Amino acid sequence: MNNVIRQAGKLLSGTFFQGLAITLPLALTLAFLYWFAAMAEDFLGGLIQHLFPDLRYWTGLGTLVAIAIVFVAGILMNVWIARRLMRLFDALLDQIPLVKSVYGSLRDIAMLLSEKDSKSRFKKVVAVRVAEHVQIVGFVTVEDYAALSQSGGKDKATVGVYLPMSYQIGGYTVFVPKSALEPLDMSVEDAMRFTLTAGVSGGKAEAA
Repeated sequence: MNNVIRQAGKLLSGTFFQGLAITLPLALTLAFLYWFAAMAEDFLGGLIQHLFPDLRYWTGLGTLVAIAIVFVAGILMNVWIARRLMRLFDALLDQIPLVKSVYGSLRDIAMLLSEKDSKSRFKKVVAVRVAEHVQIVGFVTVEDYAALSQSGGKDKATVGVYLPMSYQIGGYTVFVPKSALEPLDMSVEDAMRFTLTAGVSGGKAEAA
């Protein structure tokens, strides 16, 4: 009888977690979209009604305006003068003690989410050899770290590598000699998905 109960418990828990694996990502995605739409509708919707009191406002206009602003910002970032102004704005915010920490962190995270920017910041995917039979997937961020040689480092072939931790709980930036790296034939997107999910999903890595 106890054996039957244990088997039934395993079956129920397995089915539950299988369903959770399917529904949780969808629920979180929908929750984020709802939060974005509600925030845009509350802030931009109220701003539109304040600036244009004679305009016949309809629900959803604030969200559409927010989406339009995001697309316009993305288009402007392809214009040299807009990039220049954005760099000046970043430099200004970097002078404010508390703001620079919050804004800088959010900016870097947002930049990494951008496919175009992630390819420029993460130059290549590599396997970092940490022991004889142990390798860690990482991303080269600095090809030639001159600061080490200036501070007394003798290995001029030292590079900076970012090692993300699984399930998006952090990561490390390490500086290792190029001899400890093995290039992988893997896109940045596939490698990031592979490492963040502990190898559950992602492309197949092959030595270059």
